[in-house]
Amino acid sequence: MGLCNSSLPQMGRPLRPQEKDVLKSPLIIFVMGGPGCGKGTQCKNMATKYGFCHVGLGQLLRQEAQRGTRRGRQIRDIMLQGLLVPTGVILDMVSDNLLSRPESRGFVIDGFPRELKQAKEFERIVGRAPNMVIVFDCSMETMVQRVLHRGQLEHRADDCEAAVRQRLDTHYSLCQPILTFYQQKNLLRSILAEEAPENIFAKCCSVIESLQ
Repeated sequence: MGLCNSSLPQMGRPLRPQEKDVLKSPLIIFVMGGPGCGKGTQCKNMATKYGFCHVGLGQLLRQEAQRGTRRGRQIRDIMLQGLLVPTGVILDMVSDNLLSRPESRGFVIDGFPRELKQAKEFERIVGRAPNMVIVFDCSMETMVQRVLHRGQLEHRADDCEAAVRQRLDTHYSLCQPILTFYQQKNLLRSILAEEAPENIFAKCCSVIESLQ
């Protein structure tokens, strides 16, 4: 199923009331899609255009994995197997990142949530749902080819083909319940991500501007 057994926490740290207050007003947009669908590039573009903070979950995890700490080594081992880092670690990273930028008018959170438990835990911990969830729709083969190309350019250890296919299998098996969860809340917006980057960005802008 793509989950892992480890001593890392499965539950996130509850936020204090004053911390929840900080996160009541900014726009919070989750951006989902498999590895290589182009969400990182589009999140950076959205953040630049609208003055939002871009929170890249994959980048946060890779930075943590490169540290020499016990937690960093555990995260690195999990990622190299193409498995999911436990929910508690993810939620703490996301909430700490948001709280470190209390002046921000909005956040684009890239690569989150990765399983339904994370979606529910976010609402429990932060005390609110996101304003919108954008999902990039892209074929598996397109994503595999894009990620392998990226791996060659950036020398990323988790971008070898076996790990990529494992990550995609994990993504697809865990993604559908999340999409259903947000569809029922009328928060889900799907964008076809096979087109040229500028066309995809234009669609992202239309979606964001519908919120404002």
